[in-house]
Amino acid sequence: MKQDQAIECFGAMAQETRIAIMRLLVRNSPEGLRVSEIAKRLEVVPSTLSGHLNVLRRSGLLKSRRNQREIIYSVDLETINDMMLFILEECCDGDVGSCAKTFQHFLPEMQNSIAQA
Repeated sequence: MKQDQAIECFGAMAQETRIAIMRLLVRNSPEGLRVSEIAKRLEVVPSTLSGHLNVLRRSGLLKSRRNQREIIYSVDLETINDMMLFILEECCDGDVGSCAKTFQHFLPEMQNSIAQA
């Protein structure tokens, strides 16, 4: 990920409702949620939600698809992975051991997911 795209993505999430949308959609990945369900769960007026979803989609963080009359939004996991790599690739000047606590938090869950696949 290039720095300008990272800035756009992190900037898009730098708002309370948008970060809540991202966390909700990450929890519901990869399937995503209908707009009406996002509005209901976050208690956001649909017209306001639409603006937030558009900001996140334009930054590349979200994907949308149509299912009959509903639009379903999901997180673009490739973009999320790219953002994490962007932040961590130069972490501690390449000393991955310094990030052990972070990786240990996710490692058991990742190993379980890999084993189930």
